[in-house]
Amino acid sequence: MADANDLRAERRAKVDALREQGGAYPNGFERGALAAALQEECAELDKAALEQTAKQVAVAGRVMLRRVMGRASFFTLEDPSGRIQCYVRRGDVGVVAYDEFKKLWDLGDVVGVQGALMRTDKGELSVQAQRMTLLAKAVRPLPEKHSGLVDLQTRYRQRYLDLIVNPSSRQVFRTRSRIVAALREFLDERGYLEVETPMMHPIPGGAAARPFVTHHNALHRDLYLRIAPELYLKRLVVGGFERVYEINRCFRNEGLSTRHNPEFTMLEFYQAYSTFEDLMELTEEMVRHVVVGVTGDTKLTWQGTEFDFAAPAARMTMAEAVAAHTSLTLEEIQTPERLLAAARGMNLPVKPDWGAGKALFEIFEARVEPRLTQPTFITAYPVEVSPLARRRDGDPTVADRFEYFMAGREFANGFSEINDPEDQAQRFREQAAQGALGDLEAMHYDADYIRALEYGMPPTAGEGVGIDRLAMLLTDSASIRDVLLFPHLRPAQDEGGDATAS
Repeated sequence: MADANDLRAERRAKVDALREQGGAYPNGFERGALAAALQEECAELDKAALEQTAKQVAVAGRVMLRRVMGRASFFTLEDPSGRIQCYVRRGDVGVVAYDEFKKLWDLGDVVGVQGALMRTDKGELSVQAQRMTLLAKAVRPLPEKHSGLVDLQTRYRQRYLDLIVNPSSRQVFRTRSRIVAALREFLDERGYLEVETPMMHPIPGGAAARPFVTHHNALHRDLYLRIAPELYLKRLVVGGFERVYEINRCFRNEGLSTRHNPEFTMLEFYQAYSTFEDLMELTEEMVRHVVVGVTGDTKLTWQGTEFDFAAPAARMTMAEAVAAHTSLTLEEIQTPERLLAAARGMNLPVKPDWGAGKALFEIFEARVEPRLTQPTFITAYPVEVSPLARRRDGDPTVADRFEYFMAGREFANGFSEINDPEDQAQRFREQAAQGALGDLEAMHYDADYIRALEYGMPPTAGEGVGIDRLAMLLTDSASIRDVLLFPHLRPAQDEGGDATAS
Protein backbone atom coordinates (compact mmCIF):
# COMPACT_ATOMS: atom_id res chain seq x y z
CA MET A 1 0.00 0.00 0.00
CA ALA A 2 1.30 3.45 -0.88
CA ASP A 3 2.22 5.63 2.08
CA ALA A 4 0.68 9.07 2.70
CA ASN A 5 3.53 10.97 1.01
CA ASP A 6 3.23 8.83 -2.13
CA LEU A 7 -0.53 9.38 -2.28
CA ARG A 8 -0.12 13.11 -1.88
CA ALA A 9 2.50 13.18 -4.61
CA GLU A 10 0.08 11.36 -6.92
CA ARG A 11 -2.67 13.81 -6.16
CA ARG A 12 -0.40 16.81 -6.64
CA ALA A 13 0.46 15.46 -10.06
CA LYS A 14 -3.27 15.39 -10.82
CA VAL A 15 -3.54 19.03 -9.75
CA ASP A 16 -0.68 19.86 -12.12
CA ALA A 17 -2.56 18.12 -14.92
CA LEU A 18 -5.68 20.13 -14.13
CA ARG A 19 -3.67 23.36 -14.14
CA GLU A 20 -2.31 22.54 -17.57
CA GLN A 21 -5.90 22.11 -18.77
CA GLY A 22 -6.85 25.40 -17.13
CA GLY A 23 -9.34 23.65 -14.82
CA ALA A 24 -7.78 23.64 -11.35
CA TYR A 25 -9.87 25.17 -8.53
CA PRO A 26 -12.56 26.85 -10.68
CA ASN A 27 -15.12 29.21 -9.18
CA GLY A 28 -18.70 30.09 -10.02
CA PHE A 29 -20.56 26.76 -9.72
CA GLU A 30 -24.06 27.44 -8.33
CA ARG A 31 -25.57 24.69 -6.21
CA GLY A 32 -29.33 24.57 -6.61
CA ALA A 33 -30.37 21.96 -4.05
CA LEU A 34 -29.20 19.99 -1.03
CA ALA A 35 -29.23 16.21 -0.85
CA ALA A 36 -31.67 15.93 2.06
CA ALA A 37 -34.19 18.25 0.44
CA LEU A 38 -34.10 16.21 -2.78
CA GLN A 39 -34.51 12.96 -0.86
CA GLU A 40 -37.54 14.37 0.95
CA GLU A 41 -39.06 15.95 -2.16
CA CYS A 42 -38.82 12.75 -4.18
CA ALA A 43 -39.60 10.25 -1.44
CA GLU A 44 -42.94 9.28 -3.03
CA LEU A 45 -41.76 9.26 -6.65
CA ASP A 46 -40.80 5.94 -8.19
CA LYS A 47 -38.49 5.38 -11.15
CA ALA A 48 -41.16 5.95 -13.79
CA ALA A 49 -42.48 9.11 -12.13
CA LEU A 50 -38.99 10.62 -11.94
CA GLU A 51 -38.40 9.86 -15.60
CA GLN A 52 -41.58 11.73 -16.44
CA THR A 53 -40.66 14.79 -14.41
CA ALA A 54 -37.09 14.90 -15.81
CA LYS A 55 -36.26 17.24 -12.93
CA GLN A 56 -32.95 19.03 -13.46
CA VAL A 57 -30.78 19.71 -10.39
CA ALA A 58 -27.36 21.10 -9.52
CA VAL A 59 -25.70 19.51 -6.48
CA ALA A 60 -22.27 20.02 -4.97
CA GLY A 61 -20.23 18.48 -2.18
CA ARG A 62 -17.44 16.07 -1.34
CA VAL A 63 -16.91 12.70 -3.02
CA MET A 64 -17.17 10.06 -0.29
CA LEU A 65 -17.65 6.83 -2.26
CA ARG A 66 -16.62 5.84 -5.78
CA ARG A 67 -17.35 2.85 -8.04
CA VAL A 68 -15.52 3.28 -11.34
CA MET A 69 -16.44 0.91 -14.17
CA GLY A 70 -16.12 0.92 -17.96
CA ARG A 71 -18.46 3.38 -19.60
CA ALA A 72 -20.64 4.07 -16.56
CA SER A 73 -19.75 4.69 -12.92
CA PHE A 74 -21.28 5.77 -9.60
CA PHE A 75 -20.06 8.07 -6.86
CA THR A 76 -21.63 9.39 -3.67
CA LEU A 77 -21.56 13.09 -2.98
CA GLU A 78 -21.94 14.50 0.56
CA ASP A 79 -23.14 18.03 1.34
CA PRO A 80 -24.04 19.59 4.72
CA SER A 81 -27.48 17.95 4.70
CA GLY A 82 -26.56 14.39 3.73
CA ARG A 83 -25.62 12.24 0.78
CA ILE A 84 -26.87 11.59 -2.74
CA GLN A 85 -25.63 9.20 -5.39
CA CYS A 86 -24.51 10.37 -8.81
CA TYR A 87 -24.58 8.22 -11.94
CA VAL A 88 -22.14 9.18 -14.67
CA ARG A 89 -21.99 7.74 -18.20
CA ARG A 90 -19.40 8.51 -20.83
CA GLY A 91 -22.13 9.04 -23.40
CA ASP A 92 -23.83 11.69 -21.24
CA VAL A 93 -20.83 13.76 -20.11
CA GLY A 94 -18.48 13.19 -23.03
CA VAL A 95 -15.22 11.28 -23.40
CA VAL A 96 -12.97 14.08 -22.05
CA ALA A 97 -15.01 14.68 -18.90
CA TYR A 98 -15.42 10.96 -18.25
CA ASP A 99 -11.69 10.30 -18.61
CA GLU A 100 -10.98 13.20 -16.24
CA PHE A 101 -13.41 11.68 -13.74
CA LYS A 102 -11.70 8.30 -13.94
CA LYS A 103 -8.10 9.51 -13.91
CA LEU A 104 -8.05 12.75 -11.93
CA TRP A 105 -10.87 12.49 -9.38
CA ASP A 106 -10.35 10.97 -5.91
CA LEU A 107 -12.23 10.45 -2.69
CA GLY A 108 -12.41 13.73 -0.79
CA ASP A 109 -12.57 15.97 -3.87
CA VAL A 110 -15.17 18.74 -3.87
CA VAL A 111 -17.27 18.56 -7.03
CA GLY A 112 -20.35 20.00 -8.67
CA VAL A 113 -22.82 17.95 -10.70
CA GLN A 114 -25.68 19.01 -12.95
CA GLY A 115 -28.20 16.53 -14.30
CA ALA A 116 -31.61 14.89 -14.02
CA LEU A 117 -32.97 13.03 -11.02
CA MET A 118 -33.52 9.30 -11.51
CA ARG A 119 -33.83 6.09 -9.58
CA THR A 120 -31.60 3.10 -10.14
CA ASP A 121 -33.02 -0.39 -10.59
CA LYS A 122 -32.47 -0.84 -6.83
CA GLY A 123 -34.54 2.26 -6.13
CA GLU A 124 -31.78 4.63 -5.00
CA LEU A 125 -32.35 8.30 -5.81
CA SER A 126 -29.50 9.49 -8.03
CA VAL A 127 -28.41 12.40 -10.20
CA GLN A 128 -27.76 11.30 -13.79
CA ALA A 129 -24.84 13.56 -14.54
CA GLN A 130 -24.84 15.69 -17.67
CA ARG A 131 -22.10 18.07 -16.58
CA MET A 132 -19.49 17.61 -13.83
CA THR A 133 -16.92 20.01 -12.44
CA LEU A 134 -14.00 19.28 -10.12
CA LEU A 135 -14.13 22.34 -7.83
CA ALA A 136 -11.37 21.63 -5.29
CA LYS A 137 -8.83 18.82 -5.35
CA ALA A 138 -8.17 17.05 -2.04
CA VAL A 139 -4.40 16.73 -2.12
CA ARG A 140 -4.42 14.84 1.17
CA PRO A 141 -6.34 11.54 1.20
CA LEU A 142 -9.13 11.00 3.70
CA PRO A 143 -8.73 8.34 6.42
CA GLU A 144 -9.56 4.81 5.33
CA LYS A 145 -13.35 4.53 5.53
CA HIS A 146 -13.56 1.36 7.63
CA SER A 147 -11.16 2.42 10.41
CA GLY A 148 -12.17 6.08 10.18
CA LEU A 149 -10.67 8.82 12.32
CA VAL A 150 -10.65 7.72 15.95
CA ASP A 151 -7.45 9.23 17.38
CA LEU A 152 -8.63 12.00 19.72
CA GLN A 153 -5.55 14.17 19.33
CA THR A 154 -5.94 14.17 15.56
CA ARG A 155 -9.65 14.88 15.85
CA TYR A 156 -9.02 17.88 18.13
CA ARG A 157 -6.03 19.27 16.22
CA GLN A 158 -7.53 18.74 12.77
CA ARG A 159 -11.19 19.43 13.49
CA TYR A 160 -11.84 20.05 9.80
CA LEU A 161 -10.89 16.42 9.09
CA ASP A 162 -12.95 15.17 12.03
CA LEU A 163 -15.99 17.01 10.67
CA ILE A 164 -15.47 15.58 7.19
CA VAL A 165 -15.38 11.93 8.23
CA ASN A 166 -17.33 11.75 11.51
CA PRO A 167 -21.04 12.57 11.23
CA SER A 168 -21.35 12.31 15.02
CA SER A 169 -18.94 15.24 15.45
CA ARG A 170 -20.96 17.37 13.07
CA GLN A 171 -24.07 16.55 15.09
CA VAL A 172 -22.41 17.66 18.34
CA PHE A 173 -21.81 21.14 16.96
CA ARG A 174 -25.25 21.38 15.41
CA THR A 175 -26.64 20.57 18.85
CA ARG A 176 -24.41 23.19 20.44
CA SER A 177 -25.79 25.80 18.04
CA ARG A 178 -29.34 24.78 18.97
CA ILE A 179 -28.48 25.14 22.67
CA VAL A 180 -27.34 28.73 22.15
CA ALA A 181 -30.42 29.49 20.05
CA ALA A 182 -32.68 28.06 22.77
CA LEU A 183 -31.00 30.19 25.44
CA ARG A 184 -31.49 33.31 23.32
CA GLU A 185 -35.10 32.40 22.67
CA PHE A 186 -35.77 31.92 26.39
CA LEU A 187 -34.27 35.26 27.41
CA ASP A 188 -35.62 37.25 24.45
CA GLU A 189 -39.15 36.09 25.27
CA ARG A 190 -38.71 37.49 28.80
CA GLY A 191 -37.69 40.95 27.70
CA TYR A 192 -33.92 40.65 28.05
CA LEU A 193 -31.74 42.78 25.78
CA GLU A 194 -28.72 41.10 24.21
CA VAL A 195 -25.64 43.32 24.36
CA GLU A 196 -21.92 43.22 23.64
CA THR A 197 -19.32 44.44 26.10
CA PRO A 198 -15.53 44.80 25.73
CA MET A 199 -13.27 41.78 25.53
CA MET A 200 -10.16 43.79 26.44
CA HIS A 201 -10.38 45.36 29.88
CA PRO A 202 -8.16 48.01 31.46
CA ILE A 203 -8.84 46.38 34.84
CA PRO A 204 -9.53 42.64 35.15
CA GLY A 205 -12.70 41.89 37.07
CA GLY A 206 -15.96 40.02 37.33
CA ALA A 207 -14.50 36.81 38.75
CA ALA A 208 -11.64 35.48 40.81
CA ALA A 209 -9.27 34.21 38.10
CA ARG A 210 -5.84 34.87 36.66
CA PRO A 211 -6.15 36.98 33.50
CA PHE A 212 -4.28 36.93 30.22
CA VAL A 213 -2.34 40.14 29.64
CA THR A 214 -1.79 41.90 26.33
CA HIS A 215 -0.39 45.30 25.40
CA HIS A 216 -1.96 48.15 23.43
CA ASN A 217 0.86 49.90 21.62
CA ALA A 218 -1.00 53.13 20.74
CA LEU A 219 -2.24 53.60 24.32
CA HIS A 220 1.07 52.46 25.84
CA ARG A 221 -0.75 50.33 28.41
CA ASP A 222 -1.46 46.74 29.31
CA LEU A 223 -4.95 45.36 28.79
CA TYR A 224 -6.51 42.15 30.07
CA LEU A 225 -8.56 39.64 28.14
CA ARG A 226 -12.02 39.40 29.62
CA ILE A 227 -12.35 37.13 32.65
CA ALA A 228 -16.08 37.86 32.77
CA PRO A 229 -18.39 40.61 31.50
CA GLU A 230 -20.07 41.07 34.88
CA LEU A 231 -18.99 44.56 35.85
CA TYR A 232 -19.81 45.98 32.42
CA LEU A 233 -23.24 44.35 32.34
CA LYS A 234 -24.05 45.77 35.77
CA ARG A 235 -23.00 49.21 34.57
CA LEU A 236 -25.75 48.79 31.97
CA VAL A 237 -28.27 47.99 34.70
CA VAL A 238 -27.25 51.27 36.36
CA GLY A 239 -27.85 52.97 33.02
CA GLY A 240 -31.42 51.68 32.81
CA PHE A 241 -31.16 48.42 30.85
CA GLU A 242 -32.81 46.41 33.59
CA ARG A 243 -32.69 43.02 31.83
CA VAL A 244 -29.51 42.35 29.85
CA TYR A 245 -27.55 39.33 28.71
CA GLU A 246 -24.44 38.50 26.78
CA ILE A 247 -23.26 35.23 25.28
CA ASN A 248 -19.58 35.86 25.53
CA ARG A 249 -16.09 34.50 25.18
CA CYS A 250 -14.12 34.58 28.42
CA PHE A 251 -10.43 33.93 29.02
CA ARG A 252 -8.81 32.59 32.18
CA ASN A 253 -5.13 31.82 32.46
CA GLU A 254 -5.53 28.37 33.95
CA GLY A 255 -4.64 24.78 33.16
CA LEU A 256 -6.02 22.43 30.52
CA SER A 257 -8.24 19.48 31.40
CA THR A 258 -11.33 17.59 30.29
CA ARG A 259 -13.33 20.22 32.20
CA HIS A 260 -11.37 23.42 31.56
CA ASN A 261 -10.25 25.36 28.51
CA PRO A 262 -8.59 28.76 28.94
CA GLU A 263 -11.00 30.21 26.37
CA PHE A 264 -14.64 29.34 26.95
CA THR A 265 -18.21 30.50 26.31
CA MET A 266 -20.54 31.76 28.99
CA LEU A 267 -23.99 33.24 29.18
CA GLU A 268 -24.29 36.07 31.70
CA PHE A 269 -27.58 37.82 32.44
CA TYR A 270 -28.82 40.40 34.94
CA GLN A 271 -32.32 41.25 36.09
CA ALA A 272 -33.24 44.27 38.19
CA TYR A 273 -35.72 44.01 41.06
CA SER A 274 -34.91 40.33 41.53
CA THR A 275 -33.09 38.14 44.03
CA PHE A 276 -30.90 35.06 43.79
CA GLU A 277 -33.95 32.99 44.72
CA ASP A 278 -35.81 34.34 41.69
CA LEU A 279 -32.92 33.28 39.50
CA MET A 280 -32.91 29.75 40.91
CA GLU A 281 -36.50 29.41 39.68
CA LEU A 282 -35.55 30.98 36.36
CA THR A 283 -32.56 28.64 35.99
CA GLU A 284 -34.72 25.55 36.34
CA GLU A 285 -37.13 26.90 33.74
CA MET A 286 -34.31 27.84 31.39
CA VAL A 287 -32.49 24.50 31.58
CA ARG A 288 -35.78 22.65 31.09
CA HIS A 289 -36.55 24.86 28.08
CA VAL A 290 -33.17 24.10 26.51
CA VAL A 291 -33.32 20.35 27.19
CA VAL A 292 -36.82 19.99 25.75
CA GLY A 293 -36.02 22.27 22.83
CA VAL A 294 -32.95 20.26 21.87
CA THR A 295 -34.00 16.70 22.75
CA GLY A 296 -37.80 16.86 22.68
CA ASP A 297 -37.97 15.40 26.21
CA THR A 298 -37.30 16.42 29.80
CA LYS A 299 -35.07 13.36 30.24
CA LEU A 300 -31.58 12.74 28.95
CA THR A 301 -28.70 10.40 29.67
CA TRP A 302 -25.13 11.56 30.16
CA GLN A 303 -22.35 8.97 30.48
CA GLY A 304 -24.85 6.35 31.65
CA THR A 305 -26.63 8.54 34.23
CA GLU A 306 -30.22 9.62 33.60
CA PHE A 307 -31.41 13.14 34.40
CA ASP A 308 -35.03 14.25 34.49
CA PHE A 309 -35.51 18.01 34.34
CA ALA A 310 -39.25 17.81 34.93
CA ALA A 311 -38.49 17.38 38.63
CA PRO A 312 -37.27 20.33 40.73
CA ALA A 313 -33.58 20.42 41.63
CA ALA A 314 -32.46 19.64 45.16
CA ARG A 315 -31.53 22.61 47.38
CA MET A 316 -28.95 22.59 50.17
CA THR A 317 -26.79 25.13 51.93
CA MET A 318 -23.06 24.62 51.59
CA ALA A 319 -22.84 23.68 55.26
CA GLU A 320 -25.63 21.10 54.85
CA ALA A 321 -23.92 19.62 51.81
CA VAL A 322 -20.58 19.29 53.61
CA ALA A 323 -22.29 17.68 56.59
CA ALA A 324 -24.11 15.24 54.28
CA HIS A 325 -21.01 14.13 52.39
CA THR A 326 -18.23 14.23 55.01
CA SER A 327 -17.83 13.17 58.63
CA LEU A 328 -18.21 16.78 59.82
CA THR A 329 -21.35 17.72 61.74
CA LEU A 330 -23.18 21.02 61.35
CA GLU A 331 -21.99 21.96 64.84
CA GLU A 332 -18.35 21.32 63.87
CA ILE A 333 -18.81 23.30 60.67
CA GLN A 334 -19.85 26.29 62.76
CA THR A 335 -16.56 26.06 64.72
CA PRO A 336 -13.73 27.77 62.79
CA GLU A 337 -10.91 25.89 64.55
CA ARG A 338 -12.53 22.52 63.87
CA LEU A 339 -13.21 23.41 60.27
CA LEU A 340 -9.62 24.49 59.59
CA ALA A 341 -8.32 21.36 61.31
CA ALA A 342 -10.59 19.22 59.13
CA ALA A 343 -9.25 20.94 56.01
CA ARG A 344 -5.69 20.15 57.09
CA GLY A 345 -6.73 16.57 57.79
CA MET A 346 -7.97 16.30 54.21
CA ASN A 347 -4.53 17.42 52.96
CA LEU A 348 -5.92 20.66 51.55
CA PRO A 349 -3.30 23.44 51.15
CA VAL A 350 -4.49 25.53 54.11
CA LYS A 351 -2.88 28.99 54.14
CA PRO A 352 -2.42 31.26 57.18
CA ASP A 353 -4.91 33.83 55.85
CA TRP A 354 -7.74 31.33 55.42
CA GLY A 355 -10.85 32.01 57.43
CA ALA A 356 -13.55 29.52 58.27
CA GLY A 357 -15.51 30.40 55.14
CA LYS A 358 -12.55 29.74 52.87
CA ALA A 359 -11.92 26.41 54.60
CA LEU A 360 -15.58 25.42 54.20
CA PHE A 361 -15.50 26.32 50.50
CA GLU A 362 -12.31 24.33 49.83
CA ILE A 363 -13.69 21.28 51.65
CA PHE A 364 -16.87 21.57 49.61
CA GLU A 365 -15.00 21.78 46.31
CA ALA A 366 -12.70 18.87 47.11
CA ARG A 367 -15.07 16.43 48.81
CA VAL A 368 -18.64 17.37 47.96
CA GLU A 369 -18.85 18.87 44.47
CA PRO A 370 -17.82 15.64 42.65
CA ARG A 371 -20.69 13.82 44.40
CA LEU A 372 -23.45 16.18 43.28
CA THR A 373 -24.73 14.05 40.42
CA GLN A 374 -28.37 15.09 40.08
CA PRO A 375 -29.37 18.76 39.61
CA THR A 376 -28.66 20.55 42.89
CA PHE A 377 -28.62 24.17 44.04
CA ILE A 378 -26.02 24.93 46.72
CA THR A 379 -26.69 28.16 48.62
CA ALA A 380 -25.29 30.17 51.55
CA TYR A 381 -21.77 30.64 50.21
CA PRO A 382 -19.25 32.30 52.53
CA VAL A 383 -18.86 36.01 51.84
CA GLU A 384 -15.07 35.73 51.78
CA VAL A 385 -15.25 33.64 48.57
CA SER A 386 -18.06 35.78 47.08
CA PRO A 387 -16.57 39.27 46.57
CA LEU A 388 -19.39 40.49 44.28
CA ALA A 389 -22.37 38.92 46.03
CA ARG A 390 -24.70 40.67 48.48
CA ARG A 391 -24.40 39.85 52.18
CA ARG A 392 -27.38 38.03 53.62
CA ASP A 393 -29.61 40.11 55.87
CA GLY A 394 -29.17 38.85 59.44
CA ASP A 395 -25.94 36.95 58.70
CA PRO A 396 -23.17 39.08 57.16
CA THR A 397 -20.83 36.06 56.89
CA VAL A 398 -23.04 34.46 54.23
CA ALA A 399 -23.74 35.65 50.69
CA ASP A 400 -27.07 35.55 48.85
CA ARG A 401 -25.54 33.24 46.28
CA PHE A 402 -26.14 29.87 44.64
CA GLU A 403 -24.36 27.53 42.31
CA TYR A 404 -26.14 24.94 40.18
CA PHE A 405 -24.50 21.52 39.95
CA MET A 406 -25.02 18.45 37.80
CA ALA A 407 -22.82 15.46 37.05
CA GLY A 408 -20.32 16.53 39.69
CA ARG A 409 -19.59 19.95 38.22
CA GLU A 410 -20.83 23.53 38.38
CA PHE A 411 -23.06 24.70 35.54
CA ALA A 412 -24.22 28.08 36.82
CA ASN A 413 -23.31 30.67 39.43
CA GLY A 414 -25.76 33.36 40.50
CA PHE A 415 -26.34 35.84 43.29
CA SER A 416 -28.04 38.94 44.47
CA GLU A 417 -25.71 41.75 43.50
CA ILE A 418 -24.04 44.24 45.80
CA ASN A 419 -25.54 47.66 45.11
CA ASP A 420 -24.07 49.34 48.17
CA PRO A 421 -20.99 51.19 46.83
CA GLU A 422 -19.30 51.30 50.25
CA ASP A 423 -19.66 47.55 50.74
CA GLN A 424 -18.38 46.85 47.22
CA ALA A 425 -15.44 49.23 47.67
CA GLN A 426 -14.46 47.43 50.87
CA ARG A 427 -14.65 44.05 49.12
CA PHE A 428 -12.42 45.39 46.34
CA ARG A 429 -9.93 46.64 48.93
CA GLU A 430 -9.87 43.20 50.56
CA GLN A 431 -9.27 41.59 47.17
CA ALA A 432 -6.51 44.08 46.36
CA ALA A 433 -4.83 43.20 49.65
CA GLN A 434 -4.90 39.53 48.68
CA GLY A 435 -3.38 40.43 45.34
CA ALA A 436 -0.59 42.35 47.08
CA LEU A 437 0.18 39.18 49.03
CA GLY A 438 0.64 37.23 45.79
CA ASP A 439 -2.85 35.94 44.98
CA LEU A 440 -2.82 36.02 41.16
CA GLU A 441 -6.58 35.38 41.02
CA ALA A 442 -7.58 38.26 43.29
CA MET A 443 -9.70 41.04 41.82
CA HIS A 444 -8.42 44.57 41.30
CA TYR A 445 -9.99 47.74 42.66
CA ASP A 446 -12.29 49.14 39.95
CA ALA A 447 -12.90 52.80 40.78
CA ASP A 448 -15.15 53.44 37.79
CA TYR A 449 -17.44 50.57 38.77
CA ILE A 450 -17.72 52.05 42.27
CA ARG A 451 -18.55 55.40 40.67
CA ALA A 452 -21.31 53.70 38.66
CA LEU A 453 -22.78 52.17 41.83
CA GLU A 454 -22.76 55.62 43.42
CA TYR A 455 -25.32 56.72 40.82
CA GLY A 456 -27.60 53.97 42.15
CA MET A 457 -28.17 50.43 40.92
CA PRO A 458 -31.59 48.93 41.66
CA PRO A 459 -31.74 45.66 43.58
CA THR A 460 -30.45 43.18 41.00
CA ALA A 461 -29.63 39.51 40.61
CA GLY A 462 -27.26 38.07 38.02
CA GLU A 463 -26.01 34.74 36.81
CA GLY A 464 -23.40 33.07 34.64
CA VAL A 465 -24.06 29.78 32.83
CA GLY A 466 -21.31 27.66 31.28
CA ILE A 467 -22.41 26.91 27.71
CA ASP A 468 -19.57 24.47 27.05
CA ARG A 469 -20.60 22.31 29.99
CA LEU A 470 -24.25 22.52 28.98
CA ALA A 471 -23.22 21.33 25.52
CA MET A 472 -21.29 18.44 27.09
CA LEU A 473 -24.41 17.37 28.98
CA LEU A 474 -26.74 17.53 25.99
CA THR A 475 -24.35 15.72 23.62
CA ASP A 476 -23.23 13.04 26.09
CA SER A 477 -19.63 14.25 25.81
CA ALA A 478 -17.10 13.35 28.49
CA SER A 479 -14.56 16.07 27.65
CA ILE A 480 -14.95 19.79 27.05
CA ARG A 481 -12.69 19.34 24.01
CA ASP A 482 -15.46 17.34 22.33
CA VAL A 483 -17.75 20.40 22.28
CA LEU A 484 -15.16 23.03 21.31
CA LEU A 485 -14.49 23.27 17.60
CA PHE A 486 -10.86 24.23 18.20
CA PRO A 487 -9.82 23.41 21.79
CA HIS A 488 -6.50 24.63 23.15
CA LEU A 489 -3.96 21.81 23.32
CA ARG A 490 -0.38 21.40 24.30
CA PRO A 491 1.93 21.92 21.29
CA ALA A 492 2.46 18.90 19.06
CA GLN A 493 5.79 18.02 17.49
CA ASP A 494 4.50 18.99 14.06
CA GLU A 495 2.67 22.13 15.24
CA GLY A 496 2.04 24.41 12.30
CA GLY A 497 1.63 21.62 9.77
CA ASP A 498 3.85 20.55 6.94
CA ALA A 499 2.27 22.22 3.96
CA THR A 500 5.54 22.26 2.03
CA ALA A 501 6.46 18.66 2.80
CA SER A 502 6.36 16.21 -0.04
